[in-house]
Amino acid sequence: MIHNKIYVAITALVLLFCKPSEAFAPNEDGVIQLYSQRELLALIAENTHLQRVRADDCQLVEDIKARAEIVQLPSYQFLYGDMLAYGVCVKRDEKYGVYMMEQSAHQGLVEAIEQLGRYYHIGKFFQPNTKRALYYLTEAASLGNLKAQIRLVEILADEQGSPVDYERAYHWLYNSIIADDEKKQYVTELLTKLAQLMPPSVIERAQRPLIK
Repeated sequence: MIHNKIYVAITALVLLFCKPSEAFAPNEDGVIQLYSQRELLALIAENTHLQRVRADDCQLVEDIKARAEIVQLPSYQFLYGDMLAYGVCVKRDEKYGVYMMEQSAHQGLVEAIEQLGRYYHIGKFFQPNTKRALYYLTEAASLGNLKAQIRLVEILADEQGSPVDYERAYHWLYNSIIADDEKKQYVTELLTKLAQLMPPSVIERAQRPLIK
């Protein structure tokens, strides 16, 4: 047991302090390099992380698992959780996959927080639970996640949830930067719908800039 603990501790230190290029550099056989933190976060933000794992022929499963379970990096916990939940390059295990997503969310990865809120809302892996959905989505929306902001306003505009939350949900989405014109038009319509449930004075406050 002691030797196992020492091995785990040493492995964690190597994974944590070595740069990916040092610890997992491609060898002569063309082994694929492990993703950097910046690269993985970008893949997660674009929702292409599972596609990338498949495209890499599942060569990095053990390295991903180690960074998720031993080093407990939230980005890798999220990646590994998704892999387990959908059976990508590993045996499907929805329960442990969701657990890893929750660990990532508890460490503050906003994409994990938004995803849990979305799953509670649509009933994916969980029984539908609007109260829990709002809890996670509100947290992710406050951290600037556009997907969470849109879904939060959608729920509130359908008169689910508390009117107490209307102002801040409107405020976050109203001040979001949206490049896509079609999405921007949808957000405008969504805000108009929510505004119909709010007094003019509250709308005015909600339209204040993020920084005064």
